[in-house]
Amino acid sequence: LSLSLSPFIMATYDELVLLLLLPLVSMLLALGKGKKQKGTLKPKLAPGPRGLPLIGNLHQLGTLPHRTLGELSKRHGPVMHLQLCGVPALIISSAEMAEVVLRTHDLNFCSRPDLIPSKRLSYNFSDVGFSPYGAIWRKLRKIFVVSLLNTRKVEEFRPVREEEVERMMVSISSLASLSKPINLSKLLHSLFAGITCRVAFGKKFLGREQERTIHQILCDTQALMVGFFAADYFPWAWWMDVLTGQRARLERHFHVLDAFLQEIIEAHTVPTRPRDDEEDFVDVLLRLQKEDPSLTQDHVKGLLMDVLTAGVDTSFAVLEYGMAELVRNPNAMLRAQEEVRRTVGDKGKVDESDIPQLNYLKSVVKETLRLHPVAPLLVPRETTSHIKINGYDILPKTRVLVNAWAIGRERASWERPDEFIPERFMDSSVDFKGHDFQFIP
Repeated sequence: LSLSLSPFIMATYDELVLLLLLPLVSMLLALGKGKKQKGTLKPKLAPGPRGLPLIGNLHQLGTLPHRTLGELSKRHGPVMHLQLCGVPALIISSAEMAEVVLRTHDLNFCSRPDLIPSKRLSYNFSDVGFSPYGAIWRKLRKIFVVSLLNTRKVEEFRPVREEEVERMMVSISSLASLSKPINLSKLLHSLFAGITCRVAFGKKFLGREQERTIHQILCDTQALMVGFFAADYFPWAWWMDVLTGQRARLERHFHVLDAFLQEIIEAHTVPTRPRDDEEDFVDVLLRLQKEDPSLTQDHVKGLLMDVLTAGVDTSFAVLEYGMAELVRNPNAMLRAQEEVRRTVGDKGKVDESDIPQLNYLKSVVKETLRLHPVAPLLVPRETTSHIKINGYDILPKTRVLVNAWAIGRERASWERPDEFIPERFMDSSVDFKGHDFQFIP
């Protein structure tokens, strides 16, 4: 859930109060700017709710922005303008307009905003998730697709996935035999942390202390990524982040994260280190770094950070929401169980080779992603130039949020959109591979 909230809309009440007390000079600067622009043609902005002086619409977003923005879009339309302090923002809330932004005019909307926490924690945008569009982003993305996540590499690590799943099932069976309660959320998080760490770092986190360390790193990363930094709204307001302690918190966490990744990298450079038959992700990246000196240590760490945050929390969230929905919908639970039993037979467990036959279970996953997208507002984008869509002027440096949560519940695309109905995907070609914009989890 680390990306479920945009990094520029989760302000605390204390920080909002401080924001309201920004020096009077900010108003004077705004007035001066308005006078300079007097006489120029006023752009036609998309409709949106009326905001307050200085903070704009920031106060209207609440603690669940994707839900609030979904309700606002019902009144103002699928293309909605907001003013978040000094930053213009565009909210997209329909499949039709998502296709316009993500496909038709992709090059105009492909960059990322320069936000303080994402810049620091991605090693100055040395990753794929937050790097602005350009030659570096294309190069890093190619490394991800060709060297880390290719079909052969995924298949190589199949034994790792099977071993970690087996370890989880042994834990569940042991607790069940003792009639003890089972914290499935904790077990699922441990499962994906184990898989990710073994694939990426070649290391098992079997001890409680190691698991707590990686869990704390992920939690702190999430908190900072969705935290409020005043300088992301007003560049000259950096002193507020110092005053609230946000800068210090960010720096402390960065040093913990950097020490964690540095220790892993150094362990891979020891000549006497025992080597597995297959290269883990660190091995691959260090080999590529030797072949291409332009691939820096920060690039290696930035890519590993992407793997860690995306590999653990996103997968965990999907399964946790999926289990919750099955518990709430016993008929769907029964049908999924029957399909698994019928497919597995006397084997006693599900193998990855069985997955193509589990059509209903795959539909359960799709329906879970439709109702509970891992990133309800996707990763924020930023316009690279002025563009018109739907008759509205979208200015350069506008931050763009695509509300995947609202699109997944859009009545124009889905029948009974608020209900959990996996059957809707059984005879449907709709998939989450980027071609069906009514389904972009």
